[in-house]
Amino acid sequence: MSSGRVEVTKHGAPGLEVIGMSKRFGSLKALDNVSLKVQPGTIHALLGGNGAGKSTLVKCVMGFYHADEGDIVLGPKQVTVKDPREARELGMGMVYQHFTLVQNMTVLENLVLSRGKVPGVIKWQQERQEVEHFMATTPFKLSTDAKISGLSAGEKQKLEILKQLYLNTKLLFLDEPTSSLTPGETEEVLGMLQAMVRRGELTIVLITHRFREVMRFADACTILRNGKFVGTGQVAELDQQRMSDWMIGSDQVIQTASRKETPSGSVKLELQELQAQGDSGVPALEKLTVSVHGGEIVGIAGVSGNGQKALIEVIAGQRPLTAGQILVRGQRYRGTRREIQMHRLNCLPEEPLHNTCVGHMSVTRNMAMRKFDQKPNRMFGFFLHNGRLRRHALDLIRRYNVKTPSPESPIRNLSGGNIQRAVLARELCEPSEVLITANPCYGLDFHATADIRSQIMEARNHGAAVLLISEDLDEILELADRIFVIFEGNLIYETSAAAADVSQIGQAMAGHSSAEELVHA
Repeated sequence: MSSGRVEVTKHGAPGLEVIGMSKRFGSLKALDNVSLKVQPGTIHALLGGNGAGKSTLVKCVMGFYHADEGDIVLGPKQVTVKDPREARELGMGMVYQHFTLVQNMTVLENLVLSRGKVPGVIKWQQERQEVEHFMATTPFKLSTDAKISGLSAGEKQKLEILKQLYLNTKLLFLDEPTSSLTPGETEEVLGMLQAMVRRGELTIVLITHRFREVMRFADACTILRNGKFVGTGQVAELDQQRMSDWMIGSDQVIQTASRKETPSGSVKLELQELQAQGDSGVPALEKLTVSVHGGEIVGIAGVSGNGQKALIEVIAGQRPLTAGQILVRGQRYRGTRREIQMHRLNCLPEEPLHNTCVGHMSVTRNMAMRKFDQKPNRMFGFFLHNGRLRRHALDLIRRYNVKTPSPESPIRNLSGGNIQRAVLARELCEPSEVLITANPCYGLDFHATADIRSQIMEARNHGAAVLLISEDLDEILELADRIFVIFEGNLIYETSAAAADVSQIGQAMAGHSSAEELVHA
């Protein structure tokens, strides 16, 4: 085997073939004899649900993991990849789902540091000339002096891609590259990459869960399920239903959210001119105002970093307001535990393991957090009634289809979808008046996503006022009755779901909407 620089096509883009790759983690077989063939100068989509083995496969190719079995052929040569540094020397690179940029540095500094090896004394004038010469050859235009902290999400994603091009990457892995982009930015970024692929400058493996991106940009796709190869084919010869059947199994039935036509109820949640500071001390919310009726889902769309985190924390009582007020069922609300219980306000936050669970505690005790200190869960004033808590957890595990080895298992040992189900079970096991949920299906597979969305819709159908904050526009369009766009801490655009225009919503998400365009409820 060889680990030297690989020869590529005359245009520069190599092909990739993975042959019979297997990888175990203890008793878990994460990859089971998986093969993948990517033609040079193409975009190849890699699809599969949670636990399908996509990330494990890519990490084995990139040298983060060492496969137990299998071979890698890059271009015309069989290679071994000992570590990510060697992968980079072979012309392979990866753009991760989350940004890896140094926020307080400039574009120029981030590009120079991405090389890994830099001299003790950097000749910045020379580096600037070389970087600007390089950037003139790419379709992504950014100022080399711009601070990362001042870039939009779309510009940061462009810089992540520029880093790989700067490192002379020819085989590029993209992991959910559009999760933080507006529809317009998605079209721009993937369109530019597609043009480079068509010119033979790049080969791309695209990891995504968005079928529209596969149908629009990919040439071929491979689907994995439960660590095994399921199918592959040219996208032009496949349809969305066929790919979905491969991903989840054609014998599996996905329950979709079913909306009931219900008369609008009274206003149950009012946010009146909310103002709050962000972590860095600058304003995160700027006189944000919205109301939510019972039996209604109000969706707030927006690119990450426009005040969504602060809004959730304010409602949950985790961040103080500097001005404005919140009313729940007409009463002043300050986010205390007593008020949360009295008003039956429930919250399903993003990444619940880090925000609303205690990882080392059991599933049973995490499910009991809302009422552990209330009768009949306490005996003699301070002893927990463990038998009653366990029976309650078993009931919720059954009703909400939570997959766990036992109620005593630490909740951190569950998959992301099952942690989400467990928290949803705790929050919705009794009728809810107000439900706050943020990116509820982030990173989940099709089964878990459909299940969670159905539960949210059921809460709405039973009269709850639901505030849905999501960076997934498809999720907003599927669930919401009314849609707002948040930008720089304020709501700048509103539309009913029936009249929603994806192009206008996308422009508003990018900040191209003036205050005059806002339609007040």
